[in-house]
Amino acid sequence: MGFLDRFSKDGRDQRAREKNAARAINKYAQSPDRLKAMQELRDDGSPEALYALMRRFGMMYDKTIEDEQEKEWAFEWLVEKGESALPALKKYMISADSISWPLRLLDKVVDAKEGRIDVIAEVLARHEPGYERDPTKKIQLLTHLAGLKHVRVPPLVAPYLDDMDEGVRYASVEALLKQADETVARAPLLAQLAKEDSLRLRIRIAEGFSDLGWPVADRRADIEKMLPDAYLIEAKGADIRIKKKPGAKE
Repeated sequence: MGFLDRFSKDGRDQRAREKNAARAINKYAQSPDRLKAMQELRDDGSPEALYALMRRFGMMYDKTIEDEQEKEWAFEWLVEKGESALPALKKYMISADSISWPLRLLDKVVDAKEGRIDVIAEVLARHEPGYERDPTKKIQLLTHLAGLKHVRVPPLVAPYLDDMDEGVRYASVEALLKQADETVARAPLLAQLAKEDSLRLRIRIAEGFSDLGWPVADRRADIEKMLPDAYLIEAKGADIRIKKKPGAKE
């Protein structure tokens, strides 16, 4: 910002926005001071101000009750903005390490399921399957997608069966089973069962196939030796399925 620009209205607005943005995430400020700064950011209403307000979700205050209250207030204020908050929300979801609050906000400000999936897919594309120091964000995205019943979801989550993190793989398995799209999910889940080291994941896949009644078909030889103890293969001619043993405990 140039010297003269600092005295223009835009310059004054920017300085006020920057001051309020800093105060809203200052954990050493008094709660009323943070709330006042957050309200001024809301009233500003620009994408930059709304993004600054969303940053409050990522700050942890030592007093947990006040911390939760401030986040709830920020959440409700942002909900009032409706879809006008979406550009700032997308920017924040891309930059933030944890996005549980933004995902809740997304459900409130975007009515169409397709629109919500568009945003999540854009963010998820920046976190491809593979190693990531902190996989929290991947898990949150996959878990949220699991609750959005839609034909676009299984193809989005299936690649994360190959992630290095067990939690990410589990979230992908859970999403595929909840979507219950046999055409897309059956083959990759059977392939995962045949190679998965995690007993927890093998149990979940076997449980899902047993509950959904999906056939094993020609993968019997690959998966039978990988089945958890509580499960078996039941074959009636060409109809081969995973079943839970009667009375078995996992």
